[in-house]
Parts: sequence; structure tokens; C-alpha cells
Amino acid sequence: MSFNMKIIPREEFSSHPLLTRLLELHDIPEQIYLAGELPKVTLDELGRATPRILTVIGPRKHTNYGEDAVKRLISSLKGENVIILSGLAYGIDGLAHSTALKNNILTIAIPGSGLDEKVLYPKAHINLAKDILEKGGALISELPPLTSAAQWTFPARNRIVAALSDAILIIEATIKSGALITAKQGLELGRDIGAVPGEIFSEVSIGTNTLI
Repeated sequence: MSFNMKIIPREEFSSHPLLTRLLELHDIPEQIYLAGELPKVTLDELGRATPRILTVIGPRKHTNYGEDAVKRLISSLKGENVIILSGLAYGIDGLAHSTALKNNILTIAIPGSGLDEKVLYPKAHINLAKDILEKGGALISELPPLTSAAQWTFPARNRIVAALSDAILIIEATIKSGALITAKQGLELGRDIGAVPGEIFSEVSIGTNTLI
């Protein structure tokens, strides 16, 4: 079984306020594949979205502190006009999506694979992806539906995550974390960047503490 998908070509990005942000990229996707519905957003004169798009990302191998941080921070946004965006990956990404759903906050996932259920990465999060769609969220990828995740697909995905965001919050990160790549891309695009400070001796806090 596969998710119902739409293909939105680059020529149509300008017809949706959220997708117009992809036109800011140096490497604009040729198209995006969409499962679910894009949220209805408006952009003000400064380019800020309503609802705000908050990206919450971090490592696959996180600490109890990182898990507690993402759960508390996202839970505190219940009832606010915000959408949580993340990458569907193991660890902090999955926690961001699941915590948003538990608090009735709309969430968008951008996996590092195509959107066909045969290849959706990670496979263990297929039910989470279904829950996202059932709660009115969306799955987005620039990759053809049957494209498996590979080493190159994640950095490419990260630029889309950065472009669609109003703000990017890094929960934990090693010094070579992909989350820091997303933060760098977000800074280049003028997005707000946040980082949760961590224990100075923890490997997964080196990236966030350095970023701060």
C-alpha cells in the first residue's frame, strides 16, 4: 500500500505561500511529492508565516535529557498557532512528531527518502507517518516515490527543512551532526536558530553548545 501523493512542479511553488520559500534556495527542487495536505499559511511583509513553522531536530541517539527537553518544549506549545516540522528520523525527530500529535499540534515530516511505503525511512516510523496524515499533517519529499534513503539524501533533504522553517530548534547535536548543517543553511536563509544548552562533557551537547 502506498500513500496518496500529489506532484507539485517548481512552476507551481509560487501558488502556495509555504512553498514559495523553496524558491529562496540556490538548488531549487524540480518538484515535490506531497502526501496529505499542505497547511494553510499566510506570510507577512517580513516573510514570517502564520502559523509559525518551528523545526525541531536532533540526533538519532539522544540522551534522556534531550528527550525530556523536546517533550516539555513542544508540549508547552499546545494551543499556540504553530506547526512542528521535522525529518521523521529515529530519535529526536520522531519524538518531535509524536509529541506534537499528542498535543494536537499539526506536524509536517520531510524524510530522507521517497514517500512510497516500500522505501519510507525509517520503516519503523510508517505508523507514525500515517498518524501524521490522519491528524491533518503532511509528508514532503523532492525524491521520486521509490527512492531509498542514502548518505546523500539527508543533506539534500536538510536544505528543504531549513527553507520551509520560520525557526529551527536544535535539541542535541554532535560536532558533525546533520542538525548543524540544517542550522547553517537556516542561517544563510535568514531563519531564526535556537539550541538547547547541554552538559559540557556530553558528546551530544558539543554541537549545540558550540552553536550557542
